[in-house]
Amino acid sequence: MTEELDDTRTSPTRAAALERVEVIRVAHPSGDVVGDTVMSIRSAAELVEPARQKTSPRSVTDAISAFLPASSAPARAASYSFRVGNRAETVMLDRPARVGREPAVTRISTGVSPRLVRVSSPRNEVSGTHLEVRQVGASVIVTDLRSTNGSVVTQPGSVPRKLRQGESVVVTPGTLVDIGDGNILHILPMQRLG
Repeated sequence: MTEELDDTRTSPTRAAALERVEVIRVAHPSGDVVGDTVMSIRSAAELVEPARQKTSPRSVTDAISAFLPASSAPARAASYSFRVGNRAETVMLDRPARVGREPAVTRISTGVSPRLVRVSSPRNEVSGTHLEVRQVGASVIVTDLRSTNGSVVTQPGSVPRKLRQGESVVVTPGTLVDIGDGNILHILPMQRLG
């Protein structure tokens, strides 16, 4: 040790922490060691077991799911649905649905695969994957998937509201969602699954 460091004292807790320090030797191009660089300090458990990735809610859906009681989890006896325009066919929300000109799933997906609902868009007002509609417990959540031309949500008794790119909103039955080119989603009341 050099004279200027002779008076350095470490406490037992500091000494224990220093045992967990990862050090990389920094060398000059000539090969001489210049000094030590501390890269990270890890706990003993992390040295033995790989660190678990901490996750945070990725969306409104995840945030709402975190607050729902465990009893309201996926044991669904009923499900909401929606219809696009005047089509007779309804889309059940027993799993998420993605709506667009050419809807696709995300590259990295977790959980249940969404339903892909294709709509026509002769003037290309609807994005490839424009909107997501999902049921979380007794709520329906509509999320604009960063569409180019946006989505306009009209809840019963309210004025139309344009969603910002990536914005989510909880909607009620009777809500209309206009995604462009005459494609209007009608959120339908909850139906018993049989």
